[in-house]
Amino acid sequence: MTLLSTSPTDAASSAFATGAAYMDGAYVPLSEARIPVTDWGYRRSDVVYDVASVWDGAFFRLDDHLKRFRASMEFARLVPRETDAEIREILHKLVALAGLREAYVAMDCLRGRPVPGVQYHPKNARPYLVAYAVPFIWLMKPEVIERGAHMIIASTPRIPEASVNARAKNFHWADMTAALFEADERGADNPILLDAAGNVTEGPGYNVFCITDGVVATPDRNVLGGITRLSVLELCAELGLPCEVRDVSVDELRDADEILLSSTAGGPIGVSRLDGRILNNDRPGPLSQKIRETYWAKRKAGWHADPIDYAAA
Repeated sequence: MTLLSTSPTDAASSAFATGAAYMDGAYVPLSEARIPVTDWGYRRSDVVYDVASVWDGAFFRLDDHLKRFRASMEFARLVPRETDAEIREILHKLVALAGLREAYVAMDCLRGRPVPGVQYHPKNARPYLVAYAVPFIWLMKPEVIERGAHMIIASTPRIPEASVNARAKNFHWADMTAALFEADERGADNPILLDAAGNVTEGPGYNVFCITDGVVATPDRNVLGGITRLSVLELCAELGLPCEVRDVSVDELRDADEILLSSTAGGPIGVSRLDGRILNNDRPGPLSQKIRETYWAKRKAGWHADPIDYAAA
């Protein structure tokens, strides 16, 4: 396909100042981005998505995000017309149009709805691509990250992986939303969800690690294969920290020396409280902090960086 090559005027550039979007073949200011209310992406949460970050004018691990996005789309039988190379071009262009040096960049593949006269079945509803770039969104405020996240173990269990594949990043957030309200009502920042067997899964937008006696452990079932999670696993190897990918029980989490979260929207984030229990003198633990500091130092040095060509907009 041929992508739209927009050379915006100053007036057009200002229209993209709060964000830029790509809607099924067209670039528009974020304020003009719309999806039909009859599309199944809206009505049935029939969507897969991914989110990448831009820092200091460069994408981080964009190849990994595109690979995961493609796997999610193929699993859900949501394959748009755009190739991975074209999606990469679109995402770069959105950031350049918005002129953002630090950005949150989302890519969604939505299912439309069948046209009249054909079987009312998802196979007859066309998938299409939506993407947008906005100023960087922090999972938690920087001051919260600095003092450490206050977490709870939610009473709502994670949707079973037999029902919804967590590896295919999706819009099925009813369990996450309920857990977020519970965390707020209990005076915490965010929740961690368990599966029906009482094992740790993940939270709304982040993976979970626990550290006990210097050993890092993270769940590997009913969780998203997080890109920042992958980065933490690599950093553990680099720093000489033993790291195990396996079932993590709720008891292990409750008794851990340290707890660490990982998210595109903030990187590694240390936890200072869990269900009111104070960890590490109410601060992120030393190994959590070492992982976080190493992550951001390496990103600033160009680790897995994919620079934006702002002049191309």
